[in-house]
Amino acid sequence: MSGDDGKQIQLDATSLRGIAHPLRVRILGMLREYGPSTATRLAERLGQSTGATSYHLRQLAQYGFVVEEGGRGAGRERWWRAAHQRTIFSTESVAGQADAETDVYLRSVAAAYAERVDRWISERPSLPPEWSGASTLSDWSLRLTPAEARQLLDQLGALVSRQRQEPAAGGDAPEGARRVVVQLQLMPFVATPDEVPE
Repeated sequence: MSGDDGKQIQLDATSLRGIAHPLRVRILGMLREYGPSTATRLAERLGQSTGATSYHLRQLAQYGFVVEEGGRGAGRERWWRAAHQRTIFSTESVAGQADAETDVYLRSVAAAYAERVDRWISERPSLPPEWSGASTLSDWSLRLTPAEARQLLDQLGALVSRQRQEPAAGGDAPEGARRVVVQLQLMPFVATPDEVPE
């Protein structure tokens, strides 16, 4: 199910089956971050075979995550682009319907997030000095009710949504602007250390 004028896709039990694979999550992320590509180019960047990326691109297309980008390339070369700018996942939307796929998807996303953080750490020394105070790896431990956690999540989402989104191809951004990724995890745990019986 899509929303926000095609800018995002809300996962349900059916679409989750189409994305619940580590390579598919990585392919979709690359198309969103770097723009349209071919199976061959993606294979080179991801260290995979062209056959693997081609197969997973077709699966992503079948479930509506990617679309073919016409008018590019020569001969039989097929270009693909992401159909949406972001994926929205809520455990409520798939509760009890796709538990195995949910685990695979969440672990794949977590691995992609960890890979992105590692890349940022590697690139950080090359950033201009003015960016040194404009990034963070922080966490806060809070004690919230489900209603308070939902309210916090909604407020953070609204705050991020008010910022300048990634401009479309050919769009303008102010001088000095760089791509900034906000990764948001709000994770309730079953028990905290002080609640675990001895």
